[in-house]
Order: sequence, then C-alpha cells, then structure tokens
Amino acid sequence: MSKLKKILLALAVSAALPMSSMSAAGEPAELDADTVTYDMSTGVATATGDVLIRRGTSRITGAKATYNSKTQEAMVEGSVIAMHDGMRLTCAKVVSDGQGHILASGNVQGAQADKGFSSERVDYYPDQGNYVLMPQGGTLVNADATFTASRIEGWLDEEHYVGTGSAHLVSPARNMEAGGDTMDYQGKAQGVVVVTGNAWATQDNNTLKSNRLTLYLAQDGQAKVK
Repeated sequence: MSKLKKILLALAVSAALPMSSMSAAGEPAELDADTVTYDMSTGVATATGDVLIRRGTSRITGAKATYNSKTQEAMVEGSVIAMHDGMRLTCAKVVSDGQGHILASGNVQGAQADKGFSSERVDYYPDQGNYVLMPQGGTLVNADATFTASRIEGWLDEEHYVGTGSAHLVSPARNMEAGGDTMDYQGKAQGVVVVTGNAWATQDNNTLKSNRLTLYLAQDGQAKVK
C-alpha cells in the first residue's frame, strides 16, 4: 500500500462508512482502491476503482468514494455494498452528512435478519432506532408481513411502520390483507395495525370496510378487529 493510502486511513475511512452505525469508533481502518488522492488544502480525499473501506466488522465497497475531513461528509457510489452488524445495504449511491444522516439512492435494498426494505430512495438515521424514511414510497418486510405505501417511515428496531397513500399490508402467516389511505403498523408483542381512510381488511374470505379499522394481530395467526 502506498504512503498516501496510509495517510488516508485515518481520514477517509473514519467517515466513509455511515458514522456510528456503519463504523466502529476507535478501531483501526483500512482503505484500498486502484487510485487514491488527497487535497490537503480542501481536506477532500478521493478513491476510485474497486474501492474497499473496512473498519472493525464494517465494510463498504463501491466504484468511487470521496470524503471531506473538514466537514466529515462522505459519498460512495457505483454498485455500493455496505455491511455492519448483520445489516446489508446495496444501492447505487450513499451519502453521509457526518451528523448521523445517511441518504441511499438508486435501487436501495436493505436486509437484517428477517427484516428488509426496498425503495428508490431511503433516508436512514441509524442512531434513532434504525429509523428509515422513504419519501418516494417503498416496501418493508418482516417474517410475518409485507408493507407498502406511497410514503413510508419506520423504526426497524421496534417494527413500527407508518405508511401514507395507498397503504397496503399482506400477511400470509395470518391469511390476512388490509389497505387504506394511511396505516400504522406495530409488529412487536401482540401486534396492532390501525388503518384509516377507505380502510378495508380481509381474512379467511371475510371482508371488513370502515373509515377506521384497528386490527390486533394475535400470535396464533388470527386477527381481531375493533
């Protein structure tokens, strides 16, 4: 590895991964790429060609990466694959503002254990309960259900998702389907789904319609309705 690359280890890698969640503070970092440059006057480091950034158990690969050591802003693009603590994220481009906000764009696919999400754009806040925002809509999945809407925000740790606009839930485990203008899904413990605006739900050939439906998702596979 060249001397310049060694200098960049403490600079580019410390924030090229999404800060606190996609990196491991205090651990040594490694950067490898076909070409690496660093402008000392601007603090901007650029790596191109088979970029690999590794720190602790976190790693990210892409075609190109830039990092501003003064602002801690970072960008990785080109068939990006990022992995940390069981989370795997793929997309065309990742941008971090250095303040705990990560923007992934271009066929974003995320997976962790039995949870996953997909969208064209995902705003990700790992320090806020793995909060995700999909302003252009998307899909969230877990072991029991698939949730879609025109706009989605969710707290992955809590399995709490809120969808606005053509919200739709399919749960094969419960033989249930529901939809409406908005939907608030809380999957932990017993599980509750609140659907408002043109709300409907079906289970076992039974159909319910109302302006507001509250579905209690019992662990025995049944859905109680209020």
